[in-house]
Amino acid sequence: MRLGVLDIGSNTVHLLLVDAHPGARPVPFASHKRPLSLVAHLDEAGNISAEGQNELVSFVAEARDFAARHSAEDLLAFATSAVRDAGNGAAVLDRVVEQTGVSLTELPGDAEAAMTFFAVRRWYGWGAGTVLGLDIGGGSFEMAMGADELPEIAASVPLGAGRLTRDWLPEDPPTARSVKELRAYIKDTLKPAAKPFKKAGIPNLVAGTSKTFRSLARITGAAPSAAGPYVQRELRLQDLRLWTHRLAAMAAEDRASLPGVSQARAAQLLAGALVAEAALKTFKLPAMRICPWALREGLILRRLDQLVFEGPLQLPAR
Repeated sequence: MRLGVLDIGSNTVHLLLVDAHPGARPVPFASHKRPLSLVAHLDEAGNISAEGQNELVSFVAEARDFAARHSAEDLLAFATSAVRDAGNGAAVLDRVVEQTGVSLTELPGDAEAAMTFFAVRRWYGWGAGTVLGLDIGGGSFEMAMGADELPEIAASVPLGAGRLTRDWLPEDPPTARSVKELRAYIKDTLKPAAKPFKKAGIPNLVAGTSKTFRSLARITGAAPSAAGPYVQRELRLQDLRLWTHRLAAMAAEDRASLPGVSQARAAQLLAGALVAEAALKTFKLPAMRICPWALREGLILRRLDQLVFEGPLQLPAR
């Protein structure tokens, strides 16, 4: 069957259609996305602005029609930290369903971490042992760890690359003082959140997901996306330290010319690098693997498992 997953993230809004059935690997069929930084559309009170809401409603309607044109039988639609943390998040979700017929599920931070972990587990299999999964989003940073399909520990902290760039790095390129202050904030925020994970023992495998980790791995020497998903990619702390200093000295325009870095994400790459570096240091890791599957794939795989017992959902009427 053809499934769709509509991801309302903090950096992009993305519809992914896949062909799959329970027990099979989901194969991407089509993708429709738009760069939309909802974090950048927050006003001083922390509410999503009218302009941001209009863009969101417009894209959700586009995604609904795109899924219907391509015969999607089931549509998962969810929103993560940008909507979750907005002061008017509930009202925005109500407006979306009223104007498009699409009901967006607000995914809590720990559930986001758990579903991303689920994708990592399915990618690497049981032979990976205990897994620690890390994910840098636009609005939050997720951590999850366990030896089973779902994690024993899952947490989300407000260390998303887009959020940190907006709040801590207003200059382009940033000042040395801004970078120093952001480093301290990341360390102070991450340290208490990581304590339960460190007490749980040493993982057999550590994997990073998300575009930010993939971009950082690429600029530090990992294979390009054109090499395919089965090429093993790593992000090494030694390389990351060097590149974090380089990124701090570069303007966003210059970062966009680096391999694997898009224009839309160039400005926030430094903040993402600082979070990645802090995570590797906090967990005393010399390197981490890069997993090609993340939250979207986790939700799709979970839904496929459920369809063994249930039936497909209906797309909302146009």
